[in-house]
Amino acid sequence: MTSLETYDPGDFYDELFASPGTPRPAAAELVRRIQSLPFAELQRRQDAAQKMLFKLGVTFNVYNDNQGTERIFPFDVIPRFVPYSEWEGLEKGLKQRIAALNCFIHDIYNDQKIIHDGVISREAIETAPGFLPACKGLQPPKGIWCHITGTDLVKDRDGSWYVLEDNLRCPSGVSYVLENRRVMKSSFPRFFDALDIQPVDDYASQLLEALLNLAPSNVSDPCVVLLTPGIYNSAYFEHSFLAQQMGIELVEGRDLVVADGYLQMRTTKGLRRVDVIYRRIDDDFLDPQAFRADSMLGVSGLMEVYRQGRVAIANAPGTGIADDKMIYAYVPQMIRYYLDEDQILQNVPTYLCEDAKQREYVLTHLDELVVKATNASGGYGMLMGPHSTDEERAAFAEKIKADPRNYIAQPTLSLSRVPTLIDGQFEGCHVDLRPFILYGKEVYVNPGGLTRVALRRGSLVVNSSQGGGSKDTWVVKESTC
Repeated sequence: MTSLETYDPGDFYDELFASPGTPRPAAAELVRRIQSLPFAELQRRQDAAQKMLFKLGVTFNVYNDNQGTERIFPFDVIPRFVPYSEWEGLEKGLKQRIAALNCFIHDIYNDQKIIHDGVISREAIETAPGFLPACKGLQPPKGIWCHITGTDLVKDRDGSWYVLEDNLRCPSGVSYVLENRRVMKSSFPRFFDALDIQPVDDYASQLLEALLNLAPSNVSDPCVVLLTPGIYNSAYFEHSFLAQQMGIELVEGRDLVVADGYLQMRTTKGLRRVDVIYRRIDDDFLDPQAFRADSMLGVSGLMEVYRQGRVAIANAPGTGIADDKMIYAYVPQMIRYYLDEDQILQNVPTYLCEDAKQREYVLTHLDELVVKATNASGGYGMLMGPHSTDEERAAFAEKIKADPRNYIAQPTLSLSRVPTLIDGQFEGCHVDLRPFILYGKEVYVNPGGLTRVALRRGSLVVNSSQGGGSKDTWVVKESTC
């Protein structure tokens, strides 16, 4: 189909269309403007946008990939539309979730009240790979652990939003949000003149402000650096992009050293004290003295300097515990326990394979469920039950039986869709959304986020490593539509 007038949203929640030929009221003006463009012109702008991203160097790396080190992140010019009134509810729910998770992380590394009160078991915490005993007793600056969070959201068939997972360790993708917007403003300037699309451009300044908030009050000119594993990391483009946008140094572990009781950066003029690290390496590699002894990416002695309050690290070491998909299942209880509130954004119903009764249900319904490894990411370690073979289900059943703590299962959601240009026509493709939340003096939610889109027909997997792409996310005030 080469016209949105004949686009059929099918038996899914479509972000732009309520039914064939009928746009959702809030998105009607956007749809009208898209339809006003000849299809050939829309395709031309699609091609131009992809070329612009290529020239900007917007790439990601896939490990063990035989197509080369870097890939261009596929991009689609039909935007994801979120009415502002709907966004306000998401923003409120995300702030609530971050507040509870921050309380939880602080608690489990200190008093462990949530364990003593029987809300979550000690075993559930201490068997999580992301729980780091070396972080016990830590008191991060301002009491903030999760400074940067990317929370994955999905919308189901009935239009309800759900939290799919939390990403607090080293969440990535915000550079694509910023570069996608840059390309869309260049490709469709009149759309931005006509629609009240909320800006995302101040993310870098908000991030820098959140990082500076961690610096000691007696330091007049704090030194902030971004610590990267190096050029072969899958998100290296983003590391260099954000460092450039914030005007801070991009460093590797070999550029840093602990000297005279402080973390210092090697420069052409000698050593310079570092006050804040925005780290983009996993906890295990931060300090070979405290974690993995074979790490070549971190800085020996860093954790002792951090424990003494002489350097700040964002996100704080230990936050990876909240990325564990088993711990995710307890977030509603955390919100009730720490905040005495009901959860605003609902979790996807989750079965814990560690529980014998829930495990038995999962094993007898593998053809209906999505099974995930609790500490995997990127779309790896998953079984998409409805699309799996008998052999795949049998293999996964054995994995679950062998290591039940390592697996959770969820019902297969009918992810919402957005019209997408594929092979010269509009296709309804499934999407998710990763908003980015910063915890500085206050909690700030960037208005929009990374919309990832499954570009393989019928696929529910949106991860870039699994063939997904992205769209610009437009949070639009309805007064203009």
